[in-house]
Amino acid sequence: MTQTSPFMPRAGVLAVVRRGSDFLLIRRANPPDAGLWGFPGGRIEPGEPLLQAAERELQEETGLCAKATHVADVFDSLHYDPDGTLTFHYIIIAVCCTETAPASQIPCAGDDALECRWFSYKAITELGATASKRAASLAKHILQEAHIPENQT
Repeated sequence: MTQTSPFMPRAGVLAVVRRGSDFLLIRRANPPDAGLWGFPGGRIEPGEPLLQAAERELQEETGLCAKATHVADVFDSLHYDPDGTLTFHYIIIAVCCTETAPASQIPCAGDDALECRWFSYKAITELGATASKRAASLAKHILQEAHIPENQT
């Protein structure tokens, strides 16, 4: 791209919560990825610590309380207009979160989530074009990190 963007990249978080080999996904209400399934997340607010941002976004979008434990992955999210103009650039930090009381928590879509529910890795791979671009690869990465074979999901 030869144009210079009028804005700086922004930082965002994804909260990755796993129950066994299932992952909690939301269907997004707003751009980017409006209508697509993906991990809960959003912008890191000024002065907000990274792990705290993941916990907050998870709670806002699903009602679940969790403890953010570590960064699982970092990647760019670049979106362009049809004419090639950069519309936004986020640096996305995927954070693994562990539920504080998994047996008593039922996810409920809130904030900018239309729906939320648990998906196996296989179900995530079958979402195809209805999933955010990196949902399946991020889930696979998390399973590998936890030493859970994909064929057990």
